[in-house]
Amino acid sequence: VEPIGVIPYSADEPNEAMFALGFTNYWDTYFAGRAAPLGLATAEVVDALFYNFAPGEVARHIPKVWRTTTPEAAIAARQAGCVKALRRILGDHVDSPGFARAAELLTKAATSAPFEGRPMYAALRAIPIPDDVVARLFHAASLLREHRGDGHIAALMIEGVGGLEAHVLFALDMGMPAEKFGRIHHLPAAQLAAVIDGMRDRGLIGDGGWLSDPGRAVKQ
Repeated sequence: VEPIGVIPYSADEPNEAMFALGFTNYWDTYFAGRAAPLGLATAEVVDALFYNFAPGEVARHIPKVWRTTTPEAAIAARQAGCVKALRRILGDHVDSPGFARAAELLTKAATSAPFEGRPMYAALRAIPIPDDVVARLFHAASLLREHRGDGHIAALMIEGVGGLEAHVLFALDMGMPAEKFGRIHHLPAAQLAAVIDGMRDRGLIGDGGWLSDPGRAVKQ
């Protein structure tokens, strides 16, 4: 399901649809598109639910994006762009009985999960299920992706791993220096060093700068 759920972040059409609303940079479209189901939520709420952005990053976009468009318009544009992308990628497959069956099963799965402790999933569940079969498939994949994301945050909090620390764990587990990882490489060097030092002090990172055995266990 992941290749479908990640389309808003990997295909051109959703970005083009969001830019048509008046946005001029990718991160505005990201925050407007993903946070839209929350309505006019404050930056503090979005920061808490998204979890893994550096302090102040969310506030550079929320609530500013709502001076450009509305949550309802952002939801519609994102959905329309993703439908267009899916139709381009899958071609005639979207008109097949198999596609309709896949959309039916995926929607059933995506609307059968529990709400409890899953705020992003719950917000997306409140949006009506689209009638169009391609939009329905994308919506169902998005539901499952946000459900999983809410679960990620719960797991990280249980292990005492902060949002930025999660990126460090992910990078080091892949064999990539944290300073090179795309989601955190832009942070001030001193800020990133403080995150890494804190993880080293807790025994998650060894003297060589890579994950220790306890660090790998926490990541796993």
